Amino acid sequence: MTKIMKFSIDEIGRVCHEANRAYCIVVGDKNGLVGWDELAEDYKELTRVGVMGVLKGNTPEMSHESWMKERLENGWKYGEKLNREAKIHPNLVPYNELPEKQKIKDHLFVNIVKALEIIE
Repeated sequence: MTKIMKFSIDEIGRVCHEANRAYCIVVGDKNGLVGWDELAEDYKELTRVGVMGVLKGNTPEMSHESWMKERLENGWKYGEKLNREAKIHPNLVPYNELPEKQKIKDHLFVNIVKALEIIE
């Protein structure tokens, strides 16, 4: 079976990011997410890596662990309150320790990628 991509990695990444942004607004997470077009290139690249991981079979748990590994390798640390300038993030914990609201974001991401991939 050959995978035929109807959408580019960037297009899928855009949809994932904008859905995450909308979800954050709905649940009252006011961490200042900007739209895809205003997003810094390193965040876009992290999203692309996440999309490619799901295309290779990552589950929501695996996606979170991959995100966490990248953040830790780039100097981020756990802290109770998000501070992007200081590289502190409250979600730098194992998947099973995440609040349900945060787990939903990983499920949204994976399901959006799966919905947008085409298999023939």
